[in-house]
Amino acid sequence: MDKKRVAIIGVTGAVGQEFVQSLNNHPWFEVTQIAASSRSAGKKYLDAIKDASGIVAWDVGGEIPEYIKEMTVRSIDELDVSQLDLVFSAVESEAAKAIETKMAADLPVISTSSAYRYEEDVPILIPGINDEQTELLEVQKKNRNWKGWVAPLPNCTTTGLAITLKPLLEKYGAKKVMMTSMQAISGGGKSGVSAMGITDNIIPYIPKEEGKVRLETRKILGKLRDGKIEDADIRISCTCTRVPVIDGHTESVFVETTEEINPAKAKDTYNEYNKDISVAGLPSAPENYYAFHEDPTRPQPRMERSVGDGMTTTIGRVEKEELFDNGLKYMLFSHNKKMGSAKGAVLLAEMLYKKGKI
Repeated sequence: MDKKRVAIIGVTGAVGQEFVQSLNNHPWFEVTQIAASSRSAGKKYLDAIKDASGIVAWDVGGEIPEYIKEMTVRSIDELDVSQLDLVFSAVESEAAKAIETKMAADLPVISTSSAYRYEEDVPILIPGINDEQTELLEVQKKNRNWKGWVAPLPNCTTTGLAITLKPLLEKYGAKKVMMTSMQAISGGGKSGVSAMGITDNIIPYIPKEEGKVRLETRKILGKLRDGKIEDADIRISCTCTRVPVIDGHTESVFVETTEEINPAKAKDTYNEYNKDISVAGLPSAPENYYAFHEDPTRPQPRMERSVGDGMTTTIGRVEKEELFDNGLKYMLFSHNKKMGSAKGAVLLAEMLYKKGKI
């Protein structure tokens, strides 16, 4: 089949580089245009990611893919939308909304930014979790008189929580959730966390993070009715912290369910979801969407971050919670730079392509 022509906006940044890697030799999508700030525009990609001293600032694992090295970085205004089928937006600045609005007038946009997450006609999508909300994209196009749409991923901290709550909510109901995150330093971006600040330390507050998790989790787990999302009726309390781990977010979760639950039932539920997950077989999907451990020392970031190439969500330390009449507590691990970012966005594109939205 002919590959869909895609552009990456914000291609020189940390998330943009993850897109470069995630789309290398992709069977369905081909990167044909790339864009970044005016500082990088007009340069070959390899030159654009060099600093003033000539050091190549490649921040993701592995080698820089050959296909991107000699591509010329364009400014946003220089992108030829007539020669594109899809845009991946990795814009990390306040300019994201204006850029994504401009692109969506003509093309589908899949975004890792928060610019459109809280708009009423915009679903926050996690492929395999709330696929049915993709129908809201048609409402969005009509409302805004666009040829395309904007489909954002959630905050990377929300991703693991929503993924692990979905099966429990569907089968047992979920009334209250308490979560404490232990988030990797890479989640703060290139300049988000200083070495002096995080070494031998835990930072107990991440600005705006907790509000994002509460809003996004309820929206993702809600139901699409009459062209609008009705948020899930779950009370959520969370504490978001930064810890000296390079990649991967770990979260401690307490859930009060409507129906009686125990670890054995939870394990069976996650195993059943693994068998029926909607994204099975897509190019970026892991063999197992969920990994369930009975070993009480799991999950651990160094052990879990390579599972499913960072696309598997790991669950462990699953126990009855005595604070609630029906309660469960568990630990989860979710890779913030893979499933929670660019590769998750590529998986979303695959799901939307399969549904005929791209």
